[in-house]
Amino acid sequence: MTRAWNTPIFMVAFVYFVADAVFSYVTRPITVWMARQRLLQRARLWVASLPPYPSLVLFLVPIIILEPAKPLSGYLIGTGHFFAGAVIFIVAEVLKLTLVERLFQLNKKKLLSIPSFAWGYRYWRPMMDKVESLAVWKTARRVADQAGKALRTTFRRARSDRAWRIDRTASPQPSAWWK
Repeated sequence: MTRAWNTPIFMVAFVYFVADAVFSYVTRPITVWMARQRLLQRARLWVASLPPYPSLVLFLVPIIILEPAKPLSGYLIGTGHFFAGAVIFIVAEVLKLTLVERLFQLNKKKLLSIPSFAWGYRYWRPMMDKVESLAVWKTARRVADQAGKALRTTFRRARSDRAWRIDRTASPQPSAWWK
């Protein structure tokens, strides 16, 4: 009987981790941007000064608060509220992964000094390496890169077109010969 449950549980876990990995790829630029902000410097210093177990508690807070949004979004989608469910899922996932990734970067050494955390990380990291080595993952990353480049190009063109229109429609300054 336990074998009958292994495959569905594995599939659910696989989909869960692939979704996390895809959103993690999306949130990486946000995390890099946050790292550069001087406004967050004091918070960064405070987080880095915490001992290992308070660091673990702080690391778990976004997971505990935002993880229940996944079943809530599934419920909303299942009851016909697709847009609300999708927005809740995306916002909660982006927030969770951004905060968790940043907190992990700041406290990695301290978190890995906790035996149970190190044990879980020792199993999680190879699993994520396996997911990231799959052809599907590589294709999804390539598509996401291309979409990102296309969006950046579109935004740059729109900005330069707007600047051109503003310059072209600006009222002419009276020239010296006209006076």
